[in-house]
Amino acid sequence: MLKIYFHRFLIFFCTFAVLNCILNMKKRLLPVLVLIIAITYSVSAQNTPSKAVIGFYNVENLFDTINDPTKNDEQFLPNGDYQWTSQRYLQKLERLSQVISEMMKLDGGLVVLGVSEVENEKVLLDLVSTERLRPFGLKVCHHDSPDRRGVDVSFLYNPARFTVIDTAAFPLVVPGQPEFISRDQWLMTGILDGTDTLFLLVNHWPSKSGGERRSLPGRLAAGTLSHDIATGILTKHHGAKIIIMGDLNDNPNSKAIMECLGTKTNIKNVTSNDLYNPMWKMYRDGIGSYAYRDSWEMLDNIIISGGLVFPAKGYKYQSAHVFRKDFLFTKSGSYMDYPFRMFAGGIYQGGYSDHLPVYIILNK
Repeated sequence: MLKIYFHRFLIFFCTFAVLNCILNMKKRLLPVLVLIIAITYSVSAQNTPSKAVIGFYNVENLFDTINDPTKNDEQFLPNGDYQWTSQRYLQKLERLSQVISEMMKLDGGLVVLGVSEVENEKVLLDLVSTERLRPFGLKVCHHDSPDRRGVDVSFLYNPARFTVIDTAAFPLVVPGQPEFISRDQWLMTGILDGTDTLFLLVNHWPSKSGGERRSLPGRLAAGTLSHDIATGILTKHHGAKIIIMGDLNDNPNSKAIMECLGTKTNIKNVTSNDLYNPMWKMYRDGIGSYAYRDSWEMLDNIIISGGLVFPAKGYKYQSAHVFRKDFLFTKSGSYMDYPFRMFAGGIYQGGYSDHLPVYIILNK
């Protein structure tokens, strides 16, 4: 953002200088002055971003080593089931920082990363302070949810390109289950590169623990909630640029995503008030972010509004991807070619996460 303002100032300064010279110097110098102003505008254009990467990553149980009486973190203590020592915590931070630092190098540059399964704001502040991530100056936009497991959803963002202007939390209520408690849906609104207002909603929908039939009402309710949030935004801001992301614990063709959230799968049929899921095609083609019983599932989704598909101006959707660097995969054993996770079968592996990151590229 500072670069953009600097170059705008430079343009203004040079323009003023040119006008002053025109009034006070001989006409034979006019071509030189025109050349100077052309070069100035060219430099400014080259330094104005034209692409941006927005991503999501389920980081798999990023807990600190300190007991929090308000959270169910007993397994992740030095004397807990997972023997979660400072050494293992630091190793986890190092692993995640490697992934995110590589995502920062993507074409367009990672601007916002939604994350799930984080214990608190502190673990994210520790993460962005690691040696690999410190140079990027990432900031944290966090919210404490009432989840029984004690995990939250949150955002990391690049303040040089994204300015947060508002946040809001939306509790998940499941009809007929007054005792049900899960992660809130966390909305962050901000300005991308000084021009585009983005509404970003990060989710971690209820899992399939207890079986598909028993757990389904939670995901149906989560899909309905996300739909209602998006509808509320679009009612107030026609053509709004909305990005819904998260571990939805369901594939793109599920009832919760297609019917309750109301996503479309054919980009040609999308209007300004629709939601489009670009992950559907990848899932249909056998690409996924999570491996289960030797098959790939697309549990991690990034869904966009029609305002990013066919915008009146500014940034628009270009493409969607799963981040599949070679180091993210298990190299041998019964979990070969699965994501290299932290624990497998209760045994410490020292990997990254059981999920792969996903991301979209926006361009102008």
